[in-house]
Amino acid sequence: MVTVTQDEIEKTVRIALLAHGAGNFAAAEVARAVRKAEAHGNRICGLYYVESYCQQLLSGRVKGEVAPLITTPRPAVVQVDAQFGFAQPAFAYGIATALDAARQFGTATLAICHAHTCTSLGYFTEQIANAGFVAIGLTNASPIVAAPGGKTRVIGTNPIAFSVPDGKGGLAMQFDQSTTTVALGKITMAKAAGERIPEGWAVDKDGNPTTDPEAALGGSLVSMGGYKGWGFGLMAEVLAAGMTGSVLSKDVKPLKAPEGAPHDLGQYYIIMDPSVTDGFGERMAELAQAVSHDAGARMPGQNRVAADPVEVPDAVWELVTGLAEATA
Repeated sequence: MVTVTQDEIEKTVRIALLAHGAGNFAAAEVARAVRKAEAHGNRICGLYYVESYCQQLLSGRVKGEVAPLITTPRPAVVQVDAQFGFAQPAFAYGIATALDAARQFGTATLAICHAHTCTSLGYFTEQIANAGFVAIGLTNASPIVAAPGGKTRVIGTNPIAFSVPDGKGGLAMQFDQSTTTVALGKITMAKAAGERIPEGWAVDKDGNPTTDPEAALGGSLVSMGGYKGWGFGLMAEVLAAGMTGSVLSKDVKPLKAPEGAPHDLGQYYIIMDPSVTDGFGERMAELAQAVSHDAGARMPGQNRVAADPVEVPDAVWELVTGLAEATA
């Protein structure tokens, strides 16, 4: 393991993206997201993705220099066409307009359309909560989940994130989770490490439970809570694809494949202004106190501390620094 500061991570990732065809703004926004993921130990959404970003910039699967387009078809409806570019700069383009709409109307929606994978939804909903608003975010992904009792992959892991402000510039709570028992990245990381996976994470192509990550990748992940998680996954699909005009999960190619069609994914955010009711902050504080009454219990996302520096596997850091030096 090598110890790396957050500043060094952000700088190195930005240089790597620039070296492979990203524009300045896109490179900066994606590097900032990678930095945040690593700071909170979310390795699946951090440096783990940088090689894929660079490969797909070179192949044109993700457009690195496009300018997102903002439209407001209704007063509280904000849409940003990412134009097959990264999700992070598209969100950055649209967030101010969406927050202004939520202040005016109490609730607004922000649809990020035709985008590359956003990796961590909580990264975005947290920004909304830090601005003082309640946020729900949903997205879809490449197909890896069959309906309970079925074998045909229909939807992706289709994460949902929820962030709530504490009225003091921080978070009262936050969760960011796939609607499957585990994220797909945990399966691919287990395969790369030559490790088995716990039973209950996935089934093979015949619908049988498996602890073999390769068999899992050829089969289907299991929805959390069975039919209940499947319902949430479908809800994410309806909003992320249906309300953004982006592609259905069933037609998305593997997210990390170097070549192929653009991801064309959607991310959908519902933004609510808690100031429309009195005493929201006080009720959140009372709820947090009730939750933490028992030792070891807390609200999701509370008391998170960003690590700086962080430990990064030698091979991962060597790969990322090599990408940064590729055409420097």
